Amino acid sequence: MHARIQHTVATMAAAGMACAALLTTPAGAVPITVKDPDGKPVPTVMVSRQPVRAAVIGTSDNGYPASGKRQQAYVELARFTDARGQTDIPAAEHPWKIRLRKPGYQDRSILASELGNKAIVMEPERDPAALAEQQPANAWSSTIDFANAALKKEFMLQCNFCHQQGGALLRRERSAQEWDTAIQRMVRYGARLSSEGQKTIPALLEAHWKKIHANPSLVPAGTPWNASLTNATIRELPIGDSMSQMHDLLLHTNGMVYVGDNLQDRVYEVDPATGQYTVYKIPPQPGEKLGGLLAGRLHDFPKHETYQGIHSLAESPKDGHIFITPSYQRRLIEFDPKTKAFTYHDMDGGFYPHTVRFDAKDRVWFTLALSNQVGMYDRAARKYTLYDLPFRSLMERITVKLTPFIFKLLEWGIPVANYVKVDHVSTGVPLPYGIDITPDGKAWIARLHTDEIASVDPDTGTVTMVKTPFQAPRRLRSDKDGNLWIAAFNESQIVRYTPGTGAFMRLDLPVVPQGSDTPYSLNVDRARHQVWVNGTNSDAVYRYDIATQAWSMFPMQRHVTFTRDVEISPKGQVYVTSASFPSWHIEDAQPTLIEITPQ
Repeated sequence: MHARIQHTVATMAAAGMACAALLTTPAGAVPITVKDPDGKPVPTVMVSRQPVRAAVIGTSDNGYPASGKRQQAYVELARFTDARGQTDIPAAEHPWKIRLRKPGYQDRSILASELGNKAIVMEPERDPAALAEQQPANAWSSTIDFANAALKKEFMLQCNFCHQQGGALLRRERSAQEWDTAIQRMVRYGARLSSEGQKTIPALLEAHWKKIHANPSLVPAGTPWNASLTNATIRELPIGDSMSQMHDLLLHTNGMVYVGDNLQDRVYEVDPATGQYTVYKIPPQPGEKLGGLLAGRLHDFPKHETYQGIHSLAESPKDGHIFITPSYQRRLIEFDPKTKAFTYHDMDGGFYPHTVRFDAKDRVWFTLALSNQVGMYDRAARKYTLYDLPFRSLMERITVKLTPFIFKLLEWGIPVANYVKVDHVSTGVPLPYGIDITPDGKAWIARLHTDEIASVDPDTGTVTMVKTPFQAPRRLRSDKDGNLWIAAFNESQIVRYTPGTGAFMRLDLPVVPQGSDTPYSLNVDRARHQVWVNGTNSDAVYRYDIATQAWSMFPMQRHVTFTRDVEISPKGQVYVTSASFPSWHIEDAQPTLIEITPQ
């Protein structure tokens, strides 16, 4: 069934607004010099330009901008000092300030009007508790020791699904009962922590964080900031609010970045050059319930308008239309960036449309996470084909087939997930997750809970499963040579798989402490032969140069920057979103679109 909904877009003002002045360099640049109390230059200081007050954004639609009405946000910007302790910051036309941040030193915040020609002095931080607070979540979570390495990896897989472990709100002292309550809530949301883990981990966390807060010097330092950062610029645009979840994004060939708010059913169309954006709300179909097919899942979440559950976005190579996976429905949603119209493509089978990609023939491929399938929508024929993936056991087959009944129990308010026994390998929820298309036209998927990847041959329909020598393959992308690059989530690694030989090459992320990150996703810059990786638990984004085998790390401006997706521009700029669920975990509770210009 196809339902076409046309958004009426308000008449837009001329695009040549003064916001372009936000980005002027070097004409309006303000020189910054940073020294320590002894007069020595301080290198690799993150100097962030921030607004004194947030931009005024429309709130007429339940706290969000009206659909189709253009907004102007203030672009934040960060650069890093060089060996001389110097950098420059472009001036803004609105009132602004700078924040100076470097681990080992006290943050400083200075109004632009108070900046003079003198060097800014940063004081070393000597308080052990304050030094620990400066460290990213991965440094804190690296201290967790259950005396059981397998249980620790399971914990990082299942309890790092939606937000960081070790962030400020997840490392505070709680009683075992409070931890148990939090874990049961996460299980209702979809975490598959084993029954053993649910029973034993609360007391372990209570004891652990009590020990760490009594001895903050036990928290190690995170990854050092490298001198090469002086070539980088990081720009950041606030979008949504603390009740949003900016899950995935798409850099379109029209130059716009499209971001899906998973909790509020809104698509953000952002001009990264100016900071202007427009919100388009996806309306529900008549009779649809709040929460869609998972109506009971978010019943205790403070505020959401989730009928669709925007998850992933992909652009058609034929007409530039955007296809969206709405995880809470049985459909794909098509968005025309020119007319701003949404078209619904309903399907009869499958549950939880997840990650979406196009092939060269303009066919839409996507994973169906809860029905253990891969879907393909042929736009020309207006026809769906669903490919079943094998089950690990009869019990898993039965569980997956009972998914419609389980959804109905959730709708009735019965937290069935809290009553069933869960083993250590998540039997019943194999979870096909990421997907990409290799140059030969095959669709490859990663199945998170079974430690497998799989290919689907569109010509024959053959599904081929490949066991991985590592745990938790989450999302994957193909490079120009047809190799697959896979994010190994709880292994703190990325992995290259060569289909022609069947060989896997495992690469540790350059994170400190080693093994402490959880890369959610990655993308391949085919033009530059580089892999960009989400440092989901470390407030970082990593770059791996395939030819030189060299790593780079780019720290983000906010603590608890939990990223899930990467997009790369033809000029080599990289885009991610801070996508923590919930967003109030973020340092200032503000989700953002982030642009990294490496040099």
